[in-house]
Order: sequence, then C-alpha cells, then structure tokens
Amino acid sequence: MRAVRVQSLDGPAGLVVADIPEPAGDGVVIDVHAAGVSFPDLLLCRGTYQRKPELPFVPGVEVAGVVRDAPAGSGMAPGDRVAAFTRLGGWAETVVADPSLTFPLPDTLSMRGGAGILMNYLTAHLALTRRGGVRPDETVLVHGAAGGLGTAVVQVAAALGARPVAVVSTSDKAAVARECGAVATVGTESWLAEVRSLFGEVDVVADPVGGDRFVDSLRVLRREGRLLVLGFAAGEIPSVPANRLLLKNIDVRGVAWGGLVEHEPDYPARQWRELLGYVESGRVRPVDGRTFPLEKAADALCELDDRTAIGKITLTVR
Repeated sequence: MRAVRVQSLDGPAGLVVADIPEPAGDGVVIDVHAAGVSFPDLLLCRGTYQRKPELPFVPGVEVAGVVRDAPAGSGMAPGDRVAAFTRLGGWAETVVADPSLTFPLPDTLSMRGGAGILMNYLTAHLALTRRGGVRPDETVLVHGAAGGLGTAVVQVAAALGARPVAVVSTSDKAAVARECGAVATVGTESWLAEVRSLFGEVDVVADPVGGDRFVDSLRVLRREGRLLVLGFAAGEIPSVPANRLLLKNIDVRGVAWGGLVEHEPDYPARQWRELLGYVESGRVRPVDGRTFPLEKAADALCELDDRTAIGKITLTVR
C-alpha cells in the first residue's frame, strides 16, 4: 500500500511517499479515503511532540474510510463508513484502529468531514464542557478561530448556547468565523482593545496559539474566568504570571484530549454521541479547508505551519 513516511525529523522536508506492507493487528481494518492533517503531525515530523516514534514511521492521527474487517463484538462490519483516531499511521491507504476509537460516520458527513471532525471537535467538546464548564450566555474568546481547531471551538461554543468571539487575521477568516457562529470578530493586531471596547471582559478564553498573546488573554478575563490552553501554534510556550491568577481568581486549565483518552477509553464514544446530535441539528458542520493528495503531504504541513490554513486541511487518499 502507499503511505507517507517520516524518514528524518526535518519537518515537511523529511516526508516521502513509499510502498510499504499493510499494517497487522486485531483492530478494525479501514480502507482510508481521507486523513486529517493536524498540529501533532507537524510536531511528530520534527521530533518535538511528547511521543517520539522510532524512524521511519507513518504519521496521521485521524482518518475516515470504509471498514474492510472488524473484530466480533465491535459493533462494526465490512462496508461501514467510519471515522477513527489512529494515534499514528493514518496517512496510508489502510490502517488498523482500536474499536473504542472508531466511530460510525453518518451519511450527513463526507469522508473529508469525517477526517476533520474527530480530533478537533472532540477536543473542543472536552475543552468547553468538562474543562471549561462553559454555560449558556457566557462569552468565549477564541484565538486562531478560522483554523481547524478554532472553527470547531466556535461551533461547539455556539451549540452550547455561549457567545463565541473570534480572533482572526484576515477578512476571509472573519467571514468563516461568523459562518461558524461567532457573534463578533476582532483582528489579531488589536484584539485586546477591540474586545474590551465590545464586551469589557470575557468569561472564557480558548487559546490554541500561545506565544505573546497569553498574558493579554489573562488580562481580558473577568473574575473567575477560565483560560483554556489548547496548544502552542505560535511556537512559544508561555509562562504563567501567577500573581494575575490571584487578582481575579482566574483559572488556567490544560486541555489534552489525546492524553485523556489513554486513561478513559470509554469517554470518546460518549462525546461522539453528543457531537452527532449537534451535527444532526445543524449546529456543527466541519469546515473543509484545502485537500492534498498523499504526494503533497509536505505542502499540507507547510500550510499548517505557516498558519494560513482556513478550516481543516485533509489528505485525499482514495
């Protein structure tokens, strides 16, 4: 089968497409149609992720495709459309996935949508419900709001009855954020002043970017506000000035969906059922970004790295 392999830890430059043996295992065998491109893939290809697989390896943590074979009792059968969290190996024509991390894909979602909904939307759901405790009518500020994770956070916040406010860098990204349910958009260069002018303070900040906006995110929170740390797309891991937490009883809360499911394997299925309710009601709809063939996987990573992506980037495998 064809697959993308990381031959060296040089980021996108270290990728090659090769013919390799099909994977073996006792899980759900899936013929992949589309694979998600996510920030962990970029970090894995640089050797800067917390997991460091032995070279060479096939990246790709989420896929959508058709079941070829499934274990008895898994609830899946050949021919079923599914989405799966693979941990590794998703950028290939065939994967073997854990049944507990393989989910039925409704006909209302395309393969591209299925490959783009899993990690981002379950992360957004974890962030806003369990970690953030977001309540209806609370104001949620979302950094990086037009990317794959950002659009997911905006949509899930709106589905929960909150008021998402999107931080974006261009007018095109602002339009996407508004389509996802943002009640307002503010620019990356002047977001703090704009938010203060519009809302004064906010209840929750969802931040997948990090970097130099972190301290201002603390400043814009109202008393007992929550800052949700979703990642560090800016490349810089900020430090927490603890005195600011004391001033207004603020919380800084980490959100790591992949790490949590290692300890609670039944949690994603519960999330998936709730998320499908949002999909069926029309409140959640994955935003398709650009799609690339396997041979252009390096270009897909570069677009993610440049932070120019709008929506979820995917690879078309079949």
